Amino acid sequence: MTISDAQADQLITRLTAFMDSHIYPNEARYAAELDGLENRFSTVPLMEELKTQARDAGLWNLWLPADHGGLTNEQYCPLAEIMGRVLWSPEVFNCNAPDTGNMEVFLKYATEEQKSRWLEPLLAGEIRSSYAMTEPDVASSDATNVRTSIVREDDEYVINGRKWFITNAPYERTKIFIVMGKSDPDNPNRHLQQSQVLVPRDTEGLKVVRSLTTLGYDDAPLGHAEVHFNDVRVPKENILLGEGRGFEIAQGRLGPGRIHHCMRLIGSAQRAVEYACRRSEARETFGRKLSAHQSVLEDIAKSWSEIEQARLLTLKTARRIDEVGAKDARDLIAAAKITVPLMAQTVIDRCMQIHGAAGLTADYPMAEAYNYARWCRQADGPDQVHMMALGKQIIRRYA
Repeated sequence: MTISDAQADQLITRLTAFMDSHIYPNEARYAAELDGLENRFSTVPLMEELKTQARDAGLWNLWLPADHGGLTNEQYCPLAEIMGRVLWSPEVFNCNAPDTGNMEVFLKYATEEQKSRWLEPLLAGEIRSSYAMTEPDVASSDATNVRTSIVREDDEYVINGRKWFITNAPYERTKIFIVMGKSDPDNPNRHLQQSQVLVPRDTEGLKVVRSLTTLGYDDAPLGHAEVHFNDVRVPKENILLGEGRGFEIAQGRLGPGRIHHCMRLIGSAQRAVEYACRRSEARETFGRKLSAHQSVLEDIAKSWSEIEQARLLTLKTARRIDEVGAKDARDLIAAAKITVPLMAQTVIDRCMQIHGAAGLTADYPMAEAYNYARWCRQADGPDQVHMMALGKQIIRRYA
């Protein structure tokens, strides 16, 4: 069943009202409960309350794609932007990364048994998941570089390797890892060397070694971690799609996920500008409001314009994915991935400056949002890789 644009607009209204009633008023409580946890990577009690309220409000699994009864990418854009205004809020609606991407992997590529065991509890928000691709010993911007080995032995796959910056790995609710490694390293086709297998968290030999930070933020309770796989054995039924299909799965997963990050970053940047506008009217320097200073006016004008440009690019990209699929929209996906995180980083930095020293503190959401924008310039492929790929496409198109 197709969701109409009118129904999608109703979701925007309802989600906005939910944020106003339940998310913004609870930001301080969420931070306090997180800081009060004995283990920062355990469940925040408020999160479970809010998830129940979101389900009751019909604001659950909003990310579901249109071919599974959900929204188009274009319809989902404004919803993801709204959720991006508070970095922890997507989990309230079961719309947080990397779980949305992992659930899409299960929807597209998993067997019925795999869906029953892992997708159903993920859709219900009962468990969380991790996607283990990036490695510390190779340049993982080239996914074909991964060295983790996946070796078939009788009815099992044996996995050995090191992964890092694996989101959700420290979280106590994470129960399943999707692991990418090389099952056929000598295949002359570099894109057929990889496979992806499912590894339950409690499998012997899987060890979450340490939590990692980005610019000092641990992103608890989800977090990012270094994970080691030491002679990890899983049944052959845990292969996804089949041997040699790992790169294909990765490409299918990362396209829409990159746009989801862009949508959320636009929300973070938009909220930062709104804070800057209020600050500029509330503070005075040299006998005038900040809003009367030319430099402040220019920063706000540039920021607003850059957000609008990024939003339009992201909406166009989402529409293109809906029309032709992620593979044939890869030029616009690359353009958005290059443009939006850097835009958000720049805009948020300006807004932090308008707030003075306060902009660097946790009293405002901007410092953590800046961190999010900065690591998004590495996540799902660094800027340079996307610029290289897009440049090649453009040259082929016009030369």
